[in-house]
Amino acid sequence: MTTMSPAPVPAVTTRSYRVPNAIILGRVVLAFVACALLVQGSVRAALAAVVLTGIAIAMDALDGFAARRMGLGSKLGAVLDITADRVVEQVYWITFAVADLVPLWVALVIVTRSVLVDAVRGLALVHGRTAFGDSTMARSGLSHFLTASRAMRNLYGVAKVSAFMLLGIVVAVRAGLGAPGARALETAATVAVSATVALCIARGLPVLLEARAYLALPEPAEV
Repeated sequence: MTTMSPAPVPAVTTRSYRVPNAIILGRVVLAFVACALLVQGSVRAALAAVVLTGIAIAMDALDGFAARRMGLGSKLGAVLDITADRVVEQVYWITFAVADLVPLWVALVIVTRSVLVDAVRGLALVHGRTAFGDSTMARSGLSHFLTASRAMRNLYGVAKVSAFMLLGIVVAVRAGLGAPGARALETAATVAVSATVALCIARGLPVLLEARAYLALPEPAEV
């Protein structure tokens, strides 16, 4: 009697992951370059920074699209994507604070929130839970809506993108026309920044409150 061996499973090579990983790395590099340009004090440098910021934002959606089309979605990929988001976000906020475009407390609040939330998400990942998707770590309907729903993620993304782009344009206008010419844009940027901070806190609190549930769980047994 012969037994049939299972059909071989196609292996996903390390090379396959290079495309989405390169996109993730590329947007981090662009963020650093854009922020370096923002503090140069020239109109051209500031406008170039705005363009690079727009490209980096577009690449944020592109890496996930590429991973899905190539069948390379994974928990590791999700972690790398979130990590890149955090680096990009914090680099911009710190740069804006240094350039005196936002109060220092804005950068401190967002950076602190990000570190705490990602620490909790790392703990949840040990237990097989991810920030988003089918295995989301959200434990209540409200928490899921605030932290994992596409509506809230998109709203936060729009607020953050608006703040970044408007603040970059403010730098360009200040360099070209002086501070008086930028007042209307500064008002719009302030609204976008305020909305971003409010949403950042609103989406972070549920994660921190639910941290107790994961702290109480026993550590998974080592294999």
